[in-house]
Amino acid sequence: MIRDLVTRSEQAATDRPGEEAWTLPIRPRRRIGYWLVALVTCLCIALLIASLATNKAMQWGVVGTYLFNSQILHGATITCELTVFSMILAELIAVPIALFRLSGNAFLRVVGYLYVWMFRSIPLLVLLIVWFNIGLFYPRIGFGIPYGPVFVSASTKQLVTALDAAVAALGLNEAAYSSEILRTSIRAVAAGQRDAAKALGMRSTVMFRRIILPQAVKIAIPPLGNDTIGMVKSTALVAFIAVPDLLYSSQTIYESNYEVVPLLIVASIWYIVIVTVLTIIQSLLERWMDRSMRSAARPNVAKLAAGSLHSREAFGAWRTVPGLGESETDT
Repeated sequence: MIRDLVTRSEQAATDRPGEEAWTLPIRPRRRIGYWLVALVTCLCIALLIASLATNKAMQWGVVGTYLFNSQILHGATITCELTVFSMILAELIAVPIALFRLSGNAFLRVVGYLYVWMFRSIPLLVLLIVWFNIGLFYPRIGFGIPYGPVFVSASTKQLVTALDAAVAALGLNEAAYSSEILRTSIRAVAAGQRDAAKALGMRSTVMFRRIILPQAVKIAIPPLGNDTIGMVKSTALVAFIAVPDLLYSSQTIYESNYEVVPLLIVASIWYIVIVTVLTIIQSLLERWMDRSMRSAARPNVAKLAAGSLHSREAFGAWRTVPGLGESETDT
């Protein structure tokens, strides 16, 4: 076989002397192991689907009955609200904490480090319980002069509801992780970008807003999107403090009709739907950011042409200044 290949290549070189000898088509190597692994994986997935579809404990009829139940839909709405409000609070706290960690002031760096260290050390469930019982630490919240008269005060239990406690705990916990994402994203921007901005005479605030922040946001979007998806699943812990989210609504129903498995499947389906929507939004946002960055980096041909034409006109006007052009010519 090898002899036939050599003969064919020599014959091709003889027939077409201007081309290389090795003109035979190159075929990729057949990897049988990959096909076997894919076949076994496909078989396992098919068996799993068949097992779920034929398992009587799933009670798919009951799942279909409660899938669009009003209490379940209300719980899914609460879950989405918790995710949005908690992420907004987290990012509002994460931005200054990230800037503290990057600050040239040693005190601010220590403050940022202590915040990240503390809230990454406390479990989220413990934080939820603490905020739910914040009235035990501060029975009343008031407004007045420190260590002086209080003008307005109210009971903490009336001001801080279970939903407020959940948003505060989730947001404070997430801010510690988001601040680290933002800090590393800002540091990932090339140092040459800062040097170029300083060379153009930009102030620090302008440089951060127009040069550093857009590039850092593009880097931070994928991990922040993953954290948002993780936040959706973390909201299931608020059922422990009686917030009527998706899981708590499912628990309320199956505690009355004892259909535990179908109601848990209903909750899982809605979690999958919410996460899928967030994944699509994240993908679209990444594409939009990538497109905007490319369009910003692409030179504007019209502006360049206009600038070139203006330069030529200025050069022509300089040549027509009386006495100036002649002196240059005489020289």
